[in-house]
Amino acid sequence: MGVICKTKSVLTLAGRIINESVSFLVFSFLDLVDFLLCFVFKVADFFLEAEWKACYCASSKQVITNSGKILVSEQGESAKIVSLTSTKLQLEEISDTLYSRRSLLSEISTLTINELKKLSIDASFSQPCEKMIKKVAARSTFTVNSTIIEMLQCKIGGQQSHPVPRWSDCDCGFCTSWASSNKDTLFVKTQDPKDNKAKEDVLFIHGFISSSAFWTETLFPNFSTETKSSYRLLAVDLLGFGRSPKPTDSFYTLREHLDMIEKSVLEVYNVKSFHIVAHSLGCILALALAVKHPGSVKSLTLLAPPCYEVPKGAEATQYVMRKVAPRRVWPPMAFGTSLACWYEHISRTLCLLICKNHRFLEFLTKLFTRNRIRTFLFEGFFCHTHNAAWHTLHNIICGTAGKLEAYTNVIRDNLRCQVTIFHGKDDQVIPLECTYNVKKFIPRARVEVVENKDHITIVVGRQKVFAGELEEIWRSSSSN
Repeated sequence: MGVICKTKSVLTLAGRIINESVSFLVFSFLDLVDFLLCFVFKVADFFLEAEWKACYCASSKQVITNSGKILVSEQGESAKIVSLTSTKLQLEEISDTLYSRRSLLSEISTLTINELKKLSIDASFSQPCEKMIKKVAARSTFTVNSTIIEMLQCKIGGQQSHPVPRWSDCDCGFCTSWASSNKDTLFVKTQDPKDNKAKEDVLFIHGFISSSAFWTETLFPNFSTETKSSYRLLAVDLLGFGRSPKPTDSFYTLREHLDMIEKSVLEVYNVKSFHIVAHSLGCILALALAVKHPGSVKSLTLLAPPCYEVPKGAEATQYVMRKVAPRRVWPPMAFGTSLACWYEHISRTLCLLICKNHRFLEFLTKLFTRNRIRTFLFEGFFCHTHNAAWHTLHNIICGTAGKLEAYTNVIRDNLRCQVTIFHGKDDQVIPLECTYNVKKFIPRARVEVVENKDHITIVVGRQKVFAGELEEIWRSSSSN
């Protein structure tokens, strides 16, 4: 028995060493590839759009001013940007992970310097290296000054909105339906009672690179007749995804996402009180929405919430980025999320290859599978822009990392609504510990860990059962 345990330990250690070694080589190579792709896209943007498009390889100030917004301060873990509308100035935050992502080689160099400092080895060597690394990683700090309003009026007043779509985005009727209809609200799929006299409303919020079809193709057909006659179901395509607007000048911040949900659902459908059902990234929006409308939320159902507990003293945004995207080649999910999170230009290339050609890929999928798989999942996975996915990933998943504890504390102390959390035990996208983090801050929350289910099959494949579970939650919430 002892020999077997020792053998397992040796194999585990060997596997970890191999994984880290291969990961170092692969991601060092990807650092170089992303650097080269930066120039490729700059040249392509210039020739195809007659414009040098700023990216986050440049300074954050250049990116934001080129977008028609001004960076007015940079304090703590997220930059402050301000935009000018016809009636007011709007202040919002962007995650520092957008413009502060060290290469793997730079990070290892930093760790080496720190170790040398701890061991007090060759101080004369470590100090110059440390200064050089700090210079590379340094970020500019901008503060509000007396001319900020003039800068905003000059920059934004003359700013020309970029044509939709960009050359690297899909231009099919599905992806650009929002532009042709001249609508500036989100796409909302509703299911109303036949007599149009719904007793209660339910808002469904999907996760990252998904769409309202995640709910409408699974749960909506499986609700009971009683539910269909009593509840108005509202499933939304988030800003930048599915059939919703995909503005090229948006930073897809938390404020923008919440404003669009309020404008497109709460105001348009005159929703006064409602239940919320949210999946993955949508859980963060659900928590923020509940905090903003504490007297309106009747129940809060979260599926695989990406709520990481940040150690004291750690930079929340950077810590969560490394948890979500650890830059490892194994497991495959970690490799995929690392590509999406760390490499702006590689992820844009993937969107160019996949999203722009989604109609052809959907055709091939149907041809080879003969419709044996649920192709509705591709609607959200393919139908977004790189700008929307890139900014939403960083500004919502990473950018809100330092706020989630405050959100959960408000829900714990100020909201009486029922909180239920579902999590697939085999989920490789969001670890189970995230659900227990929410439980830690909201003790009354009920946790349901579903055996043999992952991030998607927590709903897909068990939609009939889950529809029944939701109905029970709504009934019990209404009776309280």
